[in-house]
Amino acid sequence: MILPTMRSLIRGALIFLVTIVTVVVLTPQQVKAVQTSADTVSTQGLEFTDIPTAADSIAIRKKAAAETAKVVPAENKAKPVSKAIPKTLWQVFIAGFLGGFAAFLMPCIYPMLPLTVSFFTKKAGSRSKGIFNSILYGLSIIFIYVFIGILVAVVFGPAALNGLATNGVFNFFFFLLLIVFGISFLGAFEITLPSSLANKLDENSDKGGLIGIFFMAATLVVVSFSCTGPIVSSVLLDAAVKGERLGPAVSMLGFSTALALPFTLFAMFPSALKTLPKSGGWLNSVKVVLGFIEIAFALKFLSNVDLAYHWNLIDREVVLSLWIAIGLLTGLYLIGKIKFSHDSDVTYLSVPRTFISIIVFAFVFYMIPGLWGAPLNAISALLPPLSTQDFDISAGVSPGTSSASGNTTTIKTKKYEELFKRLPKVKGLDEWYDYEQALEVSKQLKKPILIDFTGWNCVNCREMEQNVFPVPEVLKRLQNEFVMLQLVIDDKTDLPENEKYTSAVTGKKITTIGGKWLDKEISQYNSNAQPFYVIINEKGETLVPPQGANFNVNEFIKYLDSGIAAYKSKQ
Repeated sequence: MILPTMRSLIRGALIFLVTIVTVVVLTPQQVKAVQTSADTVSTQGLEFTDIPTAADSIAIRKKAAAETAKVVPAENKAKPVSKAIPKTLWQVFIAGFLGGFAAFLMPCIYPMLPLTVSFFTKKAGSRSKGIFNSILYGLSIIFIYVFIGILVAVVFGPAALNGLATNGVFNFFFFLLLIVFGISFLGAFEITLPSSLANKLDENSDKGGLIGIFFMAATLVVVSFSCTGPIVSSVLLDAAVKGERLGPAVSMLGFSTALALPFTLFAMFPSALKTLPKSGGWLNSVKVVLGFIEIAFALKFLSNVDLAYHWNLIDREVVLSLWIAIGLLTGLYLIGKIKFSHDSDVTYLSVPRTFISIIVFAFVFYMIPGLWGAPLNAISALLPPLSTQDFDISAGVSPGTSSASGNTTTIKTKKYEELFKRLPKVKGLDEWYDYEQALEVSKQLKKPILIDFTGWNCVNCREMEQNVFPVPEVLKRLQNEFVMLQLVIDDKTDLPENEKYTSAVTGKKITTIGGKWLDKEISQYNSNAQPFYVIINEKGETLVPPQGANFNVNEFIKYLDSGIAAYKSKQ
């Protein structure tokens, strides 16, 4: 274990290094003040665990069904489970659409709008044919991006993509990827596909007809990659790890629709082009602001790795401090107080720039109280848990204590309590972290157990803990009627040698605490979603059908009440 003083030094060094990365291009050659103008962490020595592939997922379902049929008595079989609520396809589509709109405003695409529209309206010979060709052009763009989304879904499969969200290698890789993309957006360098590919596609676009239009669209996709690549990767992976099987394809449908729609609409109404703002320095401002956002978002993935591997370096106040610094830099950039070498001077503030600046600075001020323990409900699911905060002056019952009566047990030491002290806490609840120990507590207290299959990096888990569990009617039931058991499926702490085993369902070697609980969820309940709630008695019998995240408070209360009633009926 790292000594407190050494941990503080490492944490300070990490803050300094990540801050340097965020402003790496703010060097004398690339950025200067406008007041005078008139106008990474090493992964060496770490062992990352594997995640189930799509093939594994099929095997899991088949084997789990067989194992359940053999082991669980008929009267105790759980009914078909409801898995954790993913993003709806509409939410995925809208997220992709917003990403596509942001990509359209990038300097790689926006200036091409009048040229492309002019090409269709003049070369076609007639207005109707020009509109027809522009529609084909837009549909070609949509086809290319949706094909990419389908390819991602088919190659990886939804189970493997969902598993990526809790995989250490993925989270660290995506942190580095977003940092590189962010620095690229700030203007340090450009990430482009091979020019030979663009040239070949451009040659084919001269063929004319439907094939020529398709290759024109393909050329746009390739030459604009330096601007669209980071956005595509962000919305695509977000849909992949949080959406359904069709998530990646629907995300790309939204993205490509927003990208293609302007080319078609302005071909129909070319006179409307005169109403658009002319290309200029504001386009690069959009790109730079997105670069700052990419860098800020990258810290979330680094925090995921820190929590799962117990580095204890990226605490809540560390992320908040860096977000505040990045927000201030973004605001100062928007009002023209700092600029990059490829930026034009901001001689005056336009109305849109003014309002965006106000929003950015307001968001910075909103985050500041979080340094002293303010919950920051709007962004709490994206931050490390409040339990990682060094300084918390928030009032209320201390985490890890219970105000409920009748919770006295002869077990004085909770297994794994020290290990999970940084796990998000709901004030007023008394959680346990080991299955066998919870069964013993249930016998002594004569209460059912609510198993909460959760994870360090589970966003829906944080939403439940932030918005559902603290509701008085829910909290009262959790305090007085249940033994709360949290099983963290993505914890990377090694099991003792005598507790390691090979899973009868997946056939994989189980070597970590998180792997043990994930295997339990898969083998006993045929699910690998988080959060996942199961109500059992002291014998381990499932009392009511398990369910996933449910943000409807009344429905969750009904679920808890059904478990309480089922437990009492068996006594």
